[in-house]
Amino acid sequence: MDNVNLTDHFLIAMPTLEDPYFSNALVYVCEHNENGALGIIVNRPIDMNVAGLFEKIDIKLEADSLANLPVYFGGPVQLDRGFVLHRPIGHWQSTLAVNGDVGLTSSRDVLSSVGKDGMPSEILISLGYAGWDAGQLEDELAQNSWLTVPAKASILFDLPPEERLPAAMQKLGISFTQLSDVAGHA
Repeated sequence: MDNVNLTDHFLIAMPTLEDPYFSNALVYVCEHNENGALGIIVNRPIDMNVAGLFEKIDIKLEADSLANLPVYFGGPVQLDRGFVLHRPIGHWQSTLAVNGDVGLTSSRDVLSSVGKDGMPSEILISLGYAGWDAGQLEDELAQNSWLTVPAKASILFDLPPEERLPAAMQKLGISFTQLSDVAGHA
């Protein structure tokens, strides 16, 4: 598992992964290197929409088309901090370019632009993120906790949250009913 780079991949939680944060989770990996990994759970909307979030953080939302978008539980790390997955990447104060098309921004300026101009219009806002220390994700992969598949931006931005996990599974040519909760090693 050395030198595996899962940046811009989906992690699909296996049925054996009983951690309540990650059970049935679809995680978009935004960064994976020798120091660890950072991802956003993209199929767990919380009981808050973009309009509600903007009201809480005192940003005026003029783009009504985005008001009812859900806010997501992005993972158990820094739950008090917002993260915006978006395309196009744009130019923000604190953006991690995941690929040539998708960025992850944690600075307030992207939210101000969303509120004022509705840009970027393809967004997924989460509170918190999922993080792994160096080697931790590789160990979890070796324990058959996750399936991996290259990500597609259309799954992130074009599908409702409940369709994202099945769409990622379909990229592998399988469905959840075909997965066993018994791990094996060859």
